Amino acid sequence: MHRSQLAGFIIDCEGGDLDEAASFWGRALGYEPSPLTDPEDEKYRQLETGPGGLHIEVQRVDHPSRVHLDIETDDIEAEVQRLERLGAKRLGIVRTWCVMEAPTGHRFCVVRPQSAEFQTTAIEREGEA
Repeated sequence: MHRSQLAGFIIDCEGGDLDEAASFWGRALGYEPSPLTDPEDEKYRQLETGPGGLHIEVQRVDHPSRVHLDIETDDIEAEVQRLERLGAKRLGIVRTWCVMEAPTGHRFCVVRPQSAEFQTTAIEREGEA
């Protein structure tokens, strides 16, 4: 048995200045971009949505700009297998998360828990197909 739920949205930005993109989306959505604290995360800027808020992040990418969602889980492999049974395809691993494609062609990621409330709000999954 494992747990999963929607973690949030990632705003993929092709090229350009990531700080400017994070500033725009932060102002547009009403959230402050968090400052870069780890040089390893130079391609990412999280928007501060507050306690219980969705994880919203602006990310520099090499593909056309789009928005994708993240599903958070306490067992990435079990969740990926569940989603494959539903018709999704596994595309690859990036750092600690799995990139997938829905039968509709939409890309999304399966990630480790992002929210502090994960254990109390996530849905239990067991033998679900």
